[in-house]
Amino acid sequence: MFVLLAAFQSCKLEKEAPVKPNILWICLEDTSPLLSCYGDSTVETPQIDNFAQNGVVFTNAFMPSPVCSASRSSMITGMMSTTLGIHHHHSSRTEESAIYLPDSIQTIPELFNQNGYFTFNNGKDDYNFTYDRRKLYDQDYNYHPLYGKGGVRYAMEELKGKTPFFGQIQLYGGKEIFSSTFDERVKTPVDRDEIQLPPFLPNHSVIVDEYADHYDAIQITDERLGGILQDLEKSGLLKNTIVFFFSDHGMRMTRHKQFLYDGGIHVPLLIADYTNSEGLKANSVNEELVSGIDLGPISLALAGIPIPDYLEGIDVFDKNVKEREYVISTRDRCDFSIDRIRSVRTKKFKYIRNFMTDRPHMQTSYMDVDSVEFVLTMKELYAKGKLNETQSVFMSDDRPAEELYDLENDPFELNNLAFNESYQIKLQELSVILDDWILETNDQGEYSEDLDALHLMLGIWGKHAQNPEYDTLRNLYPELPGSLFSYKNQKWKTSVE
Repeated sequence: MFVLLAAFQSCKLEKEAPVKPNILWICLEDTSPLLSCYGDSTVETPQIDNFAQNGVVFTNAFMPSPVCSASRSSMITGMMSTTLGIHHHHSSRTEESAIYLPDSIQTIPELFNQNGYFTFNNGKDDYNFTYDRRKLYDQDYNYHPLYGKGGVRYAMEELKGKTPFFGQIQLYGGKEIFSSTFDERVKTPVDRDEIQLPPFLPNHSVIVDEYADHYDAIQITDERLGGILQDLEKSGLLKNTIVFFFSDHGMRMTRHKQFLYDGGIHVPLLIADYTNSEGLKANSVNEELVSGIDLGPISLALAGIPIPDYLEGIDVFDKNVKEREYVISTRDRCDFSIDRIRSVRTKKFKYIRNFMTDRPHMQTSYMDVDSVEFVLTMKELYAKGKLNETQSVFMSDDRPAEELYDLENDPFELNNLAFNESYQIKLQELSVILDDWILETNDQGEYSEDLDALHLMLGIWGKHAQNPEYDTLRNLYPELPGSLFSYKNQKWKTSVE
C-alpha cells in the first residue's frame, strides 16, 4: 500500500511540474517604431496590433548600437560589444582577424542549451566574433522558403518534438525593400502625399520615396508576423510560447542607421506571453528604459534560468532590480568608415560625444560606394545650397565634440544645448556618467583596432577606405588589390566549421 501511495504521489508531482515555456525572438532588420501601437497610423498593421494587445509594448527600447553586427553581438551575449572588443561592424570575418569570446563568457543560446532547451536561429547571425555555431544552435544553418531568406528552417510541426525551444526567426523588416518581389507584395502602397517627414529631412521625391518604402516594408512584416503566429497556433506550440518582436536598430535613412540619434537606436519592442502565466500583463505599456542587452536576461528569467553575474543586461520585470536611469549606445567602425561615437540616453535628455571631430558625420561610407539614391540626393542638395539650416547641420563638415538635447521639448534632436550656459550642469552630469562607464567597462573603443581587421577592410574597399588609419597599411601592402572581387586570398567566415 505504501509503495503504491508513494508511486501515486511521485506521479502527481511529475504531472504538476511546471512546463518550461518556449522563447521565440522575432528579429527585424533596420526597422523604426513607425507603428500604430506607437502612435503612428500611417499604415494598417492588424497583426502587429493584435500582437500588441496580447503583450507588452515597450515605448523606450534602445539598441546598444545603430548597426547590425555590433547590435546583434551585444544582444546575443547580453553584454555591450565594446566590453568584449566586438564593436567594429563586420569584425572577425577571416582567420587572420578572428576574435574569440573569453572562455568565461557564454552566449544566450548556449545558456539555454545547457538548461535543456533546443536552440535555433533561422537567418543571419552577424556576430563580430568567431564561434562554433554547433555550440550555440542545435539546428543546421539552412533557410526555409516559407518565410524567405530570413525565414525558419524548421516548419512548426517539426518543432513539436524539440521543446522547450529558444529560437530566433530573422525577418527582413526594413530590408524588404530590396526584395525583387517587393512591389508585388505591397498591396496598398502608402500615399506619398501623406508622408510626414521629420524636419531634418527635405521634402524631395527621393527622400519621400525612401521613407514611404519603409512603411510599405512594415506592411509586409505585418503579414509575416501573422503567418508565424498562425503556424505556431496550428502546431499547438503558441499556447506555451513567449514571443519577442523587435528590430536590431532603426531604419536606413539620414541621421538614423549608424548614428546615435533616436532614429538609429529607438526600436519597436513587444513581448507577448501566450502561456497564460501571471508574468506579463497583456495589452499593457511599459515606459521603462530598456537596452538591447536586456533581451537575453529577460528571456532567461522568463524561462526560470539563472542570470549569470557577468551579464550587463538586466531583467526589467524583476522588481528587485533597479530601473535603468540611462541607456548607453555606441558606434565605431562601420565597414571601412572609421568613427567613434558614444551616447547617454535618459528619458528626458540625450548626450552624444563625438570622438573624431576631424571627419564629418557624412564621411564616405558603403552607401556612397553602392550609390544609395537618398544619400547621393542629400549630398547633392547640400552642395547646391538647397537644404535649410536645420537640414544642413548634419551634412556639413563641422562636427561638435559634444551634443546635448532636451528630448521632451526637442524630440527630433535639433537644438544642440551643449554650448548653452543654462544646461552646463546637465551636460557635466551626463558627461561624467559616460566617463565612468568607459572606465568601468574598459570600453575597447579607447584602443586602436587590430591591423589585421583594417587589412581586410582595405583589401575589400580599396580607394574608398580614406581614413588616415589605413595609411600605415597602404605602406605595408602597396600591392593590395583593393577590390571585393579580387581579394579572394582571405577566407571569409564567421564561425568555426
